[in-house]
Amino acid sequence: MTGIGILLAFVAMIFWGFGDFMIQKSTRRIGDWETLFIISVFGAVVIFPFVWRSIPSLFMGNELSLIVLVTASLALFGAALLEFESLKRGKISVVEPSWSLEIPASAILAFFILSERISGWQIVFALLLMICLILVGLRGRISTKLLFEKGIVIALIAGIAMGVANFLMGWAGRVSDPLVTNFFVDVVLLAISGIYLLFKGQMHKLVHDIRHSYDLLIPMSLFDKIAWVAYVGSMSLAPIAIATALSESYIIPAVLLGIFVNKEKLRLHQKVGLVGAIICAIILALLTNSL
Repeated sequence: MTGIGILLAFVAMIFWGFGDFMIQKSTRRIGDWETLFIISVFGAVVIFPFVWRSIPSLFMGNELSLIVLVTASLALFGAALLEFESLKRGKISVVEPSWSLEIPASAILAFFILSERISGWQIVFALLLMICLILVGLRGRISTKLLFEKGIVIALIAGIAMGVANFLMGWAGRVSDPLVTNFFVDVVLLAISGIYLLFKGQMHKLVHDIRHSYDLLIPMSLFDKIAWVAYVGSMSLAPIAIATALSESYIIPAVLLGIFVNKEKLRLHQKVGLVGAIICAIILALLTNSL
């Protein structure tokens, strides 16, 4: 089953890479809250036919599952807005590598709360992977004070917040199941974002944006939802720390899209970090699958 979990982590990696590339375009075109609302509505509608029989059980004595789901939803809400804002402000090829902080944040929580243990070599390559991803995000000019690209401060905070959210999503996927977890979270997110947009009087604008940008919004929502379902599924079958480390490599396709499509420039050490991240991700997957 661990092998399937590893495979799902790579599925999440690929779809998140393309999904985040589209999310950046969406946040810049229609805004953070609108993008969050559209993704959440899409996910809730698509997943509902597969989970509607399981929904009543969430409110019938399974208190732990409900508490974890609600906490995960709120954590993901805050982390998602921070990530969207950092994408809107900065280069995707530089902002996303800073999100590698999700790896230690998720791993630490899994260790202390779920008592998860991973091998020494897994720890080594997970840390190397994180370092390589961070290296991609560093500017070339370094003085007494590290200079980062625009949007990087928000991205660093978002990385830690998303690490907490990732752990809670993985935990929720274990106490319920991946589809129910994604559906529940989507409903909470669409409710919060929908109330905000309604309060701000933005619903008319949102309808207009959907009509004129559906060619971007539909594939964006589809890619993001496939990634999240695969990710929660991977954490249900493999250690959360490893699943997070591997799926975090979605930075790789996202960065490549930023370079070749957006024509963003990377310095030599950023390219070295990119290659190193690919190598570490492959070795980490092989190590985990062999245990």
